[in-house]
Amino acid sequence: MVDLDSEVPPLPPRYRFRDLLLGDQGWQSDDRVQVEFYMNENTFKERLKLFFIKNQRSSLRIRLFNFSLKLLSCFLYIIRVLLDDPTQALGCKELHRSCSNQNYTPGTIDWSPIIWVNRSLPLWGLQVSVALISLFETLLLSYLSYKGNIWEQILRIPFLLEIINAVPFIITIFWPVLRNLFIPVFLNCWLAKHALENMINDLHRAIQRTQSAMFNQVLILISTLLCLIFTCICGIQHLERAGNRLTLFDSLYFCIVTFSTVGFGDVTPKIWPSKLLVVIMICVALVVLPIQFEQLAYLWMERQKSGGNYSRHRAQTEKHVVLCVSSLKIDLLMDFLNEFYAHPRLQDYYVVILCPTEMDAQVRRVLQIPMWSQRVIYLQGSALKDQDLLRAKMDDAEACFILSSRCEVDRTAADHQTILRAWAVKDFAPNCPLYVQILKPENKFHIKFADHVVCEEEFKYAMLALNCICPATSTLITLLVHTSRGQTAPWEAFRQLTGTKQTLNRESQQSPEQWQKMYGRCSGNEVYHINLEESTFFAEYEGKSFTYASFHAHKKFGVCLIGVRKEDNKNILLNPGPRYIMSSTDICFYINITKEENSAFKKHEKHRKNHESKLSYHGASRLPVHSIIASMGTVAIDLQDTGCRTSRGPTLALPSEGGKEGRRPSIAPVLEVADSSSLQTCDLLSDQSEDETTPSDEEVSAGLEYAKGYPPYSPYIGSSPTFCHLLHEKVPFCCLRLDKGCQHNYYEDAKAYGFKNKLIIVAAETAGNGLYNFIVPLRAYYRPKKELNPIVLLLDNPPDMHFLDAICWFPMVYYMVGSIDNLDDLLRCGVTFAANMVVVDKESTMSAEEDYMADAKTIVNVQTLFRLFSSLSIITELTHPANMRFMQFRAKDCYSLALSKLEKKEREKGSNLAFMFRLPFAAGRVFSISMLDTLLYQSFVKDYMISITRLLLGLDTTPGSGFLCSMKITEEDLWIRTYARLYQKLCSSTGDIPIGVYRTESQKLTTSESQISINVEEWEDTKDTKEQISYRSNHRNSTSSDQSDHPLLRRKSMQWARRLSRRVPRHSSKTAEKINQQRMNLYRRSERQELAELVKNRMKHLGLSPAGYDEMNDHQNTLSYILINPSPDTRLELNDIVYLIRPDPLAYVPNTAPSRKDSFCNTVGQDTREETQL
Repeated sequence: MVDLDSEVPPLPPRYRFRDLLLGDQGWQSDDRVQVEFYMNENTFKERLKLFFIKNQRSSLRIRLFNFSLKLLSCFLYIIRVLLDDPTQALGCKELHRSCSNQNYTPGTIDWSPIIWVNRSLPLWGLQVSVALISLFETLLLSYLSYKGNIWEQILRIPFLLEIINAVPFIITIFWPVLRNLFIPVFLNCWLAKHALENMINDLHRAIQRTQSAMFNQVLILISTLLCLIFTCICGIQHLERAGNRLTLFDSLYFCIVTFSTVGFGDVTPKIWPSKLLVVIMICVALVVLPIQFEQLAYLWMERQKSGGNYSRHRAQTEKHVVLCVSSLKIDLLMDFLNEFYAHPRLQDYYVVILCPTEMDAQVRRVLQIPMWSQRVIYLQGSALKDQDLLRAKMDDAEACFILSSRCEVDRTAADHQTILRAWAVKDFAPNCPLYVQILKPENKFHIKFADHVVCEEEFKYAMLALNCICPATSTLITLLVHTSRGQTAPWEAFRQLTGTKQTLNRESQQSPEQWQKMYGRCSGNEVYHINLEESTFFAEYEGKSFTYASFHAHKKFGVCLIGVRKEDNKNILLNPGPRYIMSSTDICFYINITKEENSAFKKHEKHRKNHESKLSYHGASRLPVHSIIASMGTVAIDLQDTGCRTSRGPTLALPSEGGKEGRRPSIAPVLEVADSSSLQTCDLLSDQSEDETTPSDEEVSAGLEYAKGYPPYSPYIGSSPTFCHLLHEKVPFCCLRLDKGCQHNYYEDAKAYGFKNKLIIVAAETAGNGLYNFIVPLRAYYRPKKELNPIVLLLDNPPDMHFLDAICWFPMVYYMVGSIDNLDDLLRCGVTFAANMVVVDKESTMSAEEDYMADAKTIVNVQTLFRLFSSLSIITELTHPANMRFMQFRAKDCYSLALSKLEKKEREKGSNLAFMFRLPFAAGRVFSISMLDTLLYQSFVKDYMISITRLLLGLDTTPGSGFLCSMKITEEDLWIRTYARLYQKLCSSTGDIPIGVYRTESQKLTTSESQISINVEEWEDTKDTKEQISYRSNHRNSTSSDQSDHPLLRRKSMQWARRLSRRVPRHSSKTAEKINQQRMNLYRRSERQELAELVKNRMKHLGLSPAGYDEMNDHQNTLSYILINPSPDTRLELNDIVYLIRPDPLAYVPNTAPSRKDSFCNTVGQDTREETQL
């Protein structure tokens, strides 16, 4: 007990002395009054009400006592029936003699056995005691619950039943003659049922645990059915005392047979009161029971909608994760389930979905599939309610995934809902790991406590920015973050769809399906991790440099080591460079088809290897025929012989000096421990430009001298600081407007600025804070300043002032208010000489009444750009990945139709990326943010994936960690020949680590519409047989001139060609010649020329020179794809773009305090090189 004297400070001495002298008289002269509160609760009635009604535990005890009392009264009734003798059930001796001498005859009823019973004195005493207690309790509770209407208390059915069962017993105390009077005590079963319902309610309140409504309804239904049967049994047995004199068992038998509608007829009531009671009970059952069953069915349907509960026993014995979403769509559900259960160790996990909306029909059908019905539990509820979190057993969950609704019109409101859900889960289950998806970057700092956070706009804009300088970065990241599936390559199915015959000779390997074999196999590579000392791949490289370990691991095992993490450091370093020495405690991150734990190592004999090289490897790419798309499981990796190769395979040996071009340059070996000489840049990667630290006079005069430092202003809290190219002074806001002149410059279009490099145009609806992450990677300090592309933001709405404050420090960043719907706006912003056009999905169109129609406007606009500006590289963001089949749509292209059938087959097989063979996705020209949902899901197993992805995209910059860049293979670099030699050259010279190749090939199966030119004179002079021969050679053995065999020819063009091929009558008049000349000019006019003329006319109208518009530069007949971590003996081809992870240039700078001024720029500029040109 707390000592009050120790807590209350003592009074000053003068007050203590005064109190000692005056004593209690001091209070009499004081004006203070002592007030007692809640005096209304101190009355006798309030105290009784508190004990019997308000207090939960005492009220529960009273209910339990009342229930037991009613059951006792029914039990005493049964005892009285068993001990009763109908012949002695008379109230007086006269009645007893008349009863003993009477004979029962049909049609006459002796009422005395019905009115009088045989009740012994002890039994009467017990029943009277129970009746007194019950009546007293009923009157007391009626008094306490009285609210002014006495008739409401009296006319209640429980009160009337209590009066009928208790008052007659009290009367028998004062009138002993009536002690054997029949009293229907069996009706107390209904009072017991009423007490049971009240007791359950008090039980829920007392223990603070709510049972399901289904349990309560089932209990009420069972108790109602038992009360009906018990009432019928006792009523029939008592009334038949004047008839068949049935026992309790006979009455039970009769009631069961009757209520079950069997009706044997061997036991039947004889007198009309019994028959009337049976009729009444059947009518009551027909009314009461259907109502109970209806309520039960309704609750069952509601439970099916809400999903019930996840039991505590299952939560403690099984592992489960909780998925919290505001609305569950079938695409979101299948993406999550396919990615989550793709990992072998998650097969025993359960997924509990907590969603406030009702399950739709598609989701219900999917969850009824046995594969998902035994794993997925759907609960309708809110994460903001503790009851629903308790139903989902959030405190026992292994993880909680909270996803935002990206289809909401107000994305900020969707983020607010996500934040509240995260707070509610963290408050309810502090130890549950949180995986949160947020939409806008300015809301990210509210959920910094979460274990893993993915901000959509951050990743989206950074990925779109890197797509402009490293082609198909979005496809590269998407393939890396998707979990592999054990599926075979679809090139054989594609061959069957296209009808292409393929043999085993070398020439047939150059068929159009070759790219699918290579692309399909390499798409299965993922990022894995392992401890160095436990690894077979990397254990032998302890104490050696990182680049040495990466090169030799790729040469020997085919794995690509991309990063490490020290044991005592949480930061991951991508390609820390040749000066980093590997330690036994390091965690290695590598790219491979499967992780090392699922690999078996077999070293083949030399002759067997040579034999298999003949059978399994063929073609220029040297890839195995049995290539696997993202295969999972145990893979046997053949250890490559590190010795000399045979003459058939690629070798690093120098060519003979007798060659035409002489001796090729040699490649230096990768040193185990790097020295200063090995870090110098060789000719292969040398910077062709002048030293950036010394600006030219032209740059100084043009004001192009930039500083390097951290941006002074960030538009939102939580953005990672990035070292960037900056201006010495911020640009006035008026100069940021591209299409309007100001007092500082008079330029009104992009052409007037005279940019040396091509533009990067971003078409967005609003200038959100996430757009800041598009600019930062393109202005990072490691980008050569002479290769910086001007950035033009084409916005539907004017940007805010705080956004202009953030971008005014970056060089060559402009904005323009306009839309891609308007051709004039596109021409003003410089689309004719732009390198890339990035079309961002608009927030206002993300939600549509019909699913997948949210991208309709974007797709049509991009298709218009595709037709108007064929040489423009367009990168498009879509809401739904399934809509990418409409990008660059060609309705009559056989190749596209074959790819469409292939996608359907892959989707039927359950592929996570059924659209991966679509040409726009493979080339990186289309992207959907929903593809990155798997990044959050995969982080449950690979907690490092978010960090690695942020480092690759440049969202985070860790000191000593490298960055993603690219290099292009030119004709001078083809002497390197293979990917392994390129790997060695990069590691030995600059320390770069290649991770993949972006390859572009000619599409030989089809011809673009724009390239088809119909020569009318040739059609006139060429016979049908020659036409067939030419088309047989150019269009895959086509023998007909019908439109179906030439899908890329327009219908009108074919009709015109046929007409021109006919013999027309000669006209000697000048009019006929003029008409024929006009007709021929019209026939030569193609659709492409019409579009080109339209664009040129608009440019002339706007005062722009049409010279920059190259109408015939069309690259639509090419296909591009990515090879992630290709085989070491993969041949390099011209114009291949190699993805590199380049070491941090600042890692080699002496440890001096970095400055944001020009003094620091001179130090950094010596280590920063321009884009590598091989």
